[in-house]
Amino acid sequence: MPTDPRALLRSRSYLRLLVIAAVLGVPVSAAAYGFLALVSYLQPEIFTHLPHGLGFHAEPVWWPLPVLAAGGVLTGLAIVYLPGTGGAHPAEGFKAHRAPTPAELPGVILAALATLIFGAVLGPEAPLIAIGGGLVVLALRAARRDVPDQATAVLASAGSFAAISTLLGSPIIGAFLLMETSGLGGPMLGLVLVPGLLAAGIGSLIFIGLDAWTGLGTFSLAVPGLPHFGSPTIAEFGWAVVIGLAAALAGAGIRWLGLRLQPLSLRSPPVAALAAGLVVAGLAIAYAEGAGKNSSDVLFSGQNALGSLITHGASYTVGTLLLLLVCKSLAYGVSLSSFRGGPIFPALFIGAAGGMALSHLPGLPLVAGVATGIGAMSVAMLTLPLTSVLLATLLLASDGLAVMPLVIVAVVVAYVASARIGPAPPAPSAEAQSPPAAARGVTGPAATAGPTAAADPSVAPRR
Repeated sequence: MPTDPRALLRSRSYLRLLVIAAVLGVPVSAAAYGFLALVSYLQPEIFTHLPHGLGFHAEPVWWPLPVLAAGGVLTGLAIVYLPGTGGAHPAEGFKAHRAPTPAELPGVILAALATLIFGAVLGPEAPLIAIGGGLVVLALRAARRDVPDQATAVLASAGSFAAISTLLGSPIIGAFLLMETSGLGGPMLGLVLVPGLLAAGIGSLIFIGLDAWTGLGTFSLAVPGLPHFGSPTIAEFGWAVVIGLAAALAGAGIRWLGLRLQPLSLRSPPVAALAAGLVVAGLAIAYAEGAGKNSSDVLFSGQNALGSLITHGASYTVGTLLLLLVCKSLAYGVSLSSFRGGPIFPALFIGAAGGMALSHLPGLPLVAGVATGIGAMSVAMLTLPLTSVLLATLLLASDGLAVMPLVIVAVVVAYVASARIGPAPPAPSAEAQSPPAAARGVTGPAATAGPTAAADPSVAPRR
């Protein structure tokens, strides 16, 4: 392939690459939609319909204990007995991994399902990225065509784009997420990302079309009905600094907990995941009993619960929000150590809850608190500043542009503070390392199949 970006853009091989990316984007995005729909269906079946079927009038307060125990055992068995160890270790952070091979795909999918439908506190984005890249690799192998390594890597990355095309609210956020995670730059960046953007655009259309056909929804992140936000004030800028520092401390604590417990998981995945599931269930029960709220606030990734939390914020006292922050953060850190899923949505939920709690203090309106909390907590857990700013601003729709200066301040403060106080980056585990791509000279969001392509399962629908 030509090394000059302009020559590559004019080449027939690049046009063929775009056509293939567009074609593969259709089945990959449809598969991603099906995965999210399955999780969305199974969560209420397990937590609502099954207790009713067993004769209970409502979900018993102790119900999360056996459910999360079962989820932990199933996740651990998938990690031990299926190829690929269920995907990447989420405690090691959100970063680039190679796409799973066809043999590893079942383990990634089953570990993700066991994590998500049984209530562990991880999100759906990482498994979708892995599944999207893995399905493209599977399709290319099934076609039995001689595809160059670099083209395979770029197409796998396009599959990851398609899989998360609307999950974060906009294909643009997915593009920034994959771009920052891959650490790419230079004149080739645009050419490498274009196939992914094309696949993501097509994926968005597929999600919208399937929603119109099935009525199941688009599974897209959104927060409707927020109060209007005017112009930022000096006091709000001061709060942005405070929230950035607080998020850095909270993120460092959560990551420390996940990394501290991870060696136990590596020694005996089923036992560790069982214990982690029981701890998460205990935290959810403690919150439900202490706050009089539903245990689902603590369980799951918070993807669907985020909008409800913010729009019904008046029903949450400061004490309830603080208890939610403690229980959700501990459950998040424990889930990172033993389950398989993505870190984005729990971070958004915790950041929003923290911003809501602080908005009860003078000088910080609700929208500013939520936006800065989401942005700061996202960068504390993901270390992706551009993606974190976009997530917080686009999520708030019409208020996003007005609140963006505050989000930028909070994100920058949290990003720098996290680098200074957070745990040192762990050495990647052997199975999660991305082998040959870099050695073969593959460049592109692709030296991996996207940012977490090899693993990170997570799908959180029910709330």
